[in-house]
Amino acid sequence: MVAWAKLAAMLPPFFRRAHRSALFRRVPAAAAGVLALVLAGCGDGWNNPYPAADSGKHILYTAFTDRPKHLDPVQSYSEDEITFTAQIYEPPLQYHYLKRPYQVIPATAGEMPVPAYFDASGKPLPADADPARIAYTDYVIRIKPGIRYQPHPAFATNPDGTHAYHALGRGDLAAISELRDFPLRGTRELTADDYVYALKRLAHPRLHSPILGLMGEYVVGLEPLAKALQAHQKGLPEDRRQEWLDLRTFPLDGAAVIDPHTYRIRIKGKYPQFLYWLTMPFFAPMPWEADRFHGQPGMAEKNLTLDWYPVGTGPYMLTENNPNARMVLERNPNFRGEAYPCEGEDEDREAGLLTDCGKPLPFIDRIVFTREKEQIPYWNKFLQGYYDASGISSDSFDQAVQVGASGETTLTDAMRAQGIRLSTSVATSSFYMGFNMVDPLVGGRPGDAADQERARRLRHALSIAIDQEEFISIFQNGRGIPAQSPIPPGIFGYREGREGINPVVYEWVDGAPRRRGIDEAKRLLAEAGYPNGRDAKTGEPLVINLDTTAGGVGGKSRIDWLNKQFRKLDIQLVVRSTDYNRFQDKILKGAAQFFYFGWNADYPDPENLLFLLHGPQAKVKHQGENAANYANAEYDRLFERMKAMENGPERQAIIDRMLAVLHEDAPWVWGFHPKEYALRHSWLKNRKPTKVGNNTLKYQRIEVAERDRLRAEWNRPVIWPLVAGALGLVAIVLPAVLAHRRRERATAA
Repeated sequence: MVAWAKLAAMLPPFFRRAHRSALFRRVPAAAAGVLALVLAGCGDGWNNPYPAADSGKHILYTAFTDRPKHLDPVQSYSEDEITFTAQIYEPPLQYHYLKRPYQVIPATAGEMPVPAYFDASGKPLPADADPARIAYTDYVIRIKPGIRYQPHPAFATNPDGTHAYHALGRGDLAAISELRDFPLRGTRELTADDYVYALKRLAHPRLHSPILGLMGEYVVGLEPLAKALQAHQKGLPEDRRQEWLDLRTFPLDGAAVIDPHTYRIRIKGKYPQFLYWLTMPFFAPMPWEADRFHGQPGMAEKNLTLDWYPVGTGPYMLTENNPNARMVLERNPNFRGEAYPCEGEDEDREAGLLTDCGKPLPFIDRIVFTREKEQIPYWNKFLQGYYDASGISSDSFDQAVQVGASGETTLTDAMRAQGIRLSTSVATSSFYMGFNMVDPLVGGRPGDAADQERARRLRHALSIAIDQEEFISIFQNGRGIPAQSPIPPGIFGYREGREGINPVVYEWVDGAPRRRGIDEAKRLLAEAGYPNGRDAKTGEPLVINLDTTAGGVGGKSRIDWLNKQFRKLDIQLVVRSTDYNRFQDKILKGAAQFFYFGWNADYPDPENLLFLLHGPQAKVKHQGENAANYANAEYDRLFERMKAMENGPERQAIIDRMLAVLHEDAPWVWGFHPKEYALRHSWLKNRKPTKVGNNTLKYQRIEVAERDRLRAEWNRPVIWPLVAGALGLVAIVLPAVLAHRRRERATAA
């Protein structure tokens, strides 16, 4: 590229004498200025959306589409929120990053807590005691000493030791708009009291924790505490009901501090899955100082709340929160330190996932999240290297992935040429279509065995006719596997191969499952009393009502496809579309007949999926999560046994029988388990897909030099059109300038 000084020397002499005329000073100078700007912009950052000063730094660039609503751990319960909270808060336990099946390991805890069992009189019981004899289970959790919170104004103190910002009035906040506006910071050591305080917050009357109802059934004293706090709140004058509530003054029988680094949680009965709950942000610590600081008058009006500014001990802290545009996590300078794992699955070493064995975490200093509301800009920035990883939308699927004749998926040549890597995993999720079992048509009349058998055959016919393989191919780009039960791969109880199929819908042929033919479905429909889709007694057509929130172009195509499935049996499908709130209300009241639903596992245990069909969890009777309102005495009895058992052959046998009952009763059309495809650039290391463990950013690493080199290579500016335009401008202006100069000279003469 020609330097500007040399280029200027090459220009005609009149450019250098232009100061003699205002026109000479403006027009040619403007053209030259355009050219100078063009040439000056030929550096590496020509179209880089990030500051040049960030080049060479260990920063992960990613995007988010939905703004998080809650960052307070007691309220947060969605995937777009845990992306942030899991990096900031530290529950006592976590999941091993690499091992599958998932394994729970200590986080801030010094070791795994061992449950201790007691009968109703308080007498200790052995580990193999009959669950029916166990009245209480104690978990004693010992916290590693020396862990400290991130720097935060809540811990800042005056020279006399008092807290600097715990007695603020609204006037003190006049000049404050962000957390960074507080000049003082402080920290302190994590203690057992912080975990007990956090547990009490589940019962806070103004926080409305989504797990209060469930945990109230297990944690001793949590329900009474919730009632006591509500009574206390109601007893306050109206103008004081928004004041900070000091939970230290309210006891919780099921949580006790033993010493500064040890606490005990007592739950009712035996509930092995409680260890999984101890990996969730709900059970992360909350220092009372932070609760006090953010609970002061005037804080909420400025978004200076725990819902906006989390306070934790984790590897990262939130330093910028603009959920409409950008959110930034930065390394917590007080992080306790942790080593990268040295064990995993057999293929992890070959995949390079054990290269950093034993190295201190985290590797990345900052994570920049940019909000992208549209998929196309997101995808294009990923291809340019400005995002380090990306999912694959339906619009971009063919550009990224090719499917072979035998169904295997590989990256396209264009993706491989860029060194992009593909990771696939089956999510611990189930999507299904539910029958409302209290509806007389699809569930059968209560107490009428013959009518219930009729309804069962109808459900079998529809289960066969609704072709999940076709749905996955058309609407998921092949990204999913047909479900045989609620349990997805990777969860104990799932079986591969012939013994894992649903025999009502599939048969085993040539070493693979094959969906039963439509003739089988028609036979079952006729046995149900609806030959050719008409009532054998009245001749009236059979009509099934689908309640759905599906809308837009994508929703219409799915409904059209479903209509096609019903037409195979000559059944009429009536679609009753509604908004989400109305749909939820219909499900709660049992007013729906047939509906789409899904569930993402909270933790990797079959109990968290099989409870969706547990009778005492029915929506209509118990406001639980059993949206189908399914009830089977044998299934419910087996569920109560299974949920309290450790994984092993006996538990597997019980699960097998439970699934056999579900296959026969068919309360769901077993849909599919989504298969997730994720792309990453070659410079992003240690990225392993997971839907259960969420505190994963601390393990990932960036090869910064490789990223900078490839970004520059992929985004070299094409500047000749701009140079040509600038020179063209000079060529257009030059004759006018020369003519003007000749007129000036003629006038002077």
